[in-house]
Amino acid sequence: MLAIGTKAPAFTAESTQGAIRLADHLGKRPIVLIFYPKDNTPICTKQLCAVRDSKAQYTDYDTLVLGVNPGSLEEHLQFSQKFGYDFPLVTDSGETIRQLYDVGQTLFGLLGQQRIVYVIGRDGTIRYAARGNRPTAEIVAALAQDSE
Repeated sequence: MLAIGTKAPAFTAESTQGAIRLADHLGKRPIVLIFYPKDNTPICTKQLCAVRDSKAQYTDYDTLVLGVNPGSLEEHLQFSQKFGYDFPLVTDSGETIRQLYDVGQTLFGLLGQQRIVYVIGRDGTIRYAARGNRPTAEIVAALAQDSE
């Protein structure tokens, strides 16, 4: 996991909403990167539905929210449509984004990647980093600190 204060690595990847060039957003607005193991699994679904249901809180800080895992674009599109996610799910097919952000694998990759949430501040550095399914209030508190 990257340390707080580290400059966030830029990447370009396909998503459910077209190509994402993180460099276009770094240093301009806060970004929440949610690395989650797999689409259509109970905890991942719960985690991303919490983001969907808290849209107004993220919008208050002009936050770009991105879900990231190595699933295919087709899997991401089906998952996104099924649950009504209005934020991009990014395909990390070569697992380069996972590696850039030092996200480990679970059970040698058999169960996917680790669950990690990063908040990247308006200055383009990591402001918050935590493993697991983090509560919305904790993530929003990091966004609030960044806006001070």
